[in-house]
Amino acid sequence: MLRIRRVLKEKKLLNLIARSSRTRWMSSGTEVMSFGDGSHGALGLPTSLIGHGMDAYEPTPVTGLPSDITSVSAGHYHSLAVTSHGQLWAWGRNHEVQLGRGLLSPRDTWNEPKRVEGLDQVQVTAAFASGVVSAAIGDDGSLWVWGKSKRGQLGLGKGITEASVPSKVEALEGQKIAKVSFGWGHTLAQTVDGKLFGWGYLADGRLGKMGGLVEASPLDSSMNVVKHEVITQSTVEVAERLVLEGMEKEKDMPIVWDPCSVEELKGVEVVDIACGLDHSLVLCRDGTLLSSGSNVYGQLGRANHDMGFFPVDISFPALAIASGLGHSLAICQAKSPEGKGDATSIVSWGWNQSSQLGRPGPENVPMEVEGLAGETAILVSGGRVHSIAVTSKGEVWVWGCGRNGRLGIGSSCDEAEPIMLDSLEGCEVLQAVSGFDHNLILIAQ
Repeated sequence: MLRIRRVLKEKKLLNLIARSSRTRWMSSGTEVMSFGDGSHGALGLPTSLIGHGMDAYEPTPVTGLPSDITSVSAGHYHSLAVTSHGQLWAWGRNHEVQLGRGLLSPRDTWNEPKRVEGLDQVQVTAAFASGVVSAAIGDDGSLWVWGKSKRGQLGLGKGITEASVPSKVEALEGQKIAKVSFGWGHTLAQTVDGKLFGWGYLADGRLGKMGGLVEASPLDSSMNVVKHEVITQSTVEVAERLVLEGMEKEKDMPIVWDPCSVEELKGVEVVDIACGLDHSLVLCRDGTLLSSGSNVYGQLGRANHDMGFFPVDISFPALAIASGLGHSLAICQAKSPEGKGDATSIVSWGWNQSSQLGRPGPENVPMEVEGLAGETAILVSGGRVHSIAVTSKGEVWVWGCGRNGRLGIGSSCDEAEPIMLDSLEGCEVLQAVSGFDHNLILIAQ
């Protein structure tokens, strides 16, 4: 009987989280707001408002978008928005044609939201983005991608590194894709019926033991040189140099060019996925949370350091997951007195250079963000070195690095613990997502 009650409670919480992802725009419409780093145009704000490439320190309305946006997605340096009529809009960095408007589009217009070209015959239901690639899911479950990736992140076939217009991923024909998540060079996709596919760069086992090929990334050995040092500007510069050197060495690492089933998870129903820069998280229907890939910052959250997908050492039932560049986040069912209430908690682990975990304690051990105790988190997202969450009250909480206004609190101050974004008080927040250094907020009008 207790097990039945627990299952029913988990289902209730999952339904609450699911409802939060379905925008209640109705006839009154929605509005997108942005804040953070504006150097790549990812904020979508006019130069007359903030100046060319300038930052926004508080949530600011993105003009030029339709009033029926149903969901938003933040790539590393660009942004996507889906309308209730199945249209897709994009703005921000376009050096890799990830905006779907071609390279001939003038650079000074990249910050202006415009419709993605080449999707006229596709009813878009969801969109996702990485640093160099964008993706859209059609209402038939088809997957469309565009951009540039030397590491096979497009999934369009061997040696195909560029798609200037949205192109259908034919290898997934017959599959109904529900969600896509991008890392740096690797991609995961889950289907409506819970199957998992992966492709792209597979070092560190970030795609599991795909094809029996599991190799360590040169980036891991590079970062091991500095990960235990006290973080200063000089060590950050050394780390960045070593990463760049490691990236050059990685050019000869193995690539999976076409989407392939993640064999070790065959027969397991997947309900959520999240990719960090070089690690992956997979949430299974039975509540098991798996991780794979690099563990330089403890972002796998497990004592087992074997390569491939293995369970995270987490004592809370996970309901949803997210990932920043090198840190991991999970919305979990919280313990409540006598089993009452629908409270959730956010658990974090991994890289914590700028307090993006939102709590003290061991970085490699999944632990609750106590600053959100008593709140019911329904959405969470991670940036490069900051995190953002939405509660059932419609409140937005932020923590981590505040540089360039990426916390939206009106300053560049870092926040070691979650702080509520007062400027959005009274707004009905439907969604909040983070790119590397910028954020998008979707609110009901």
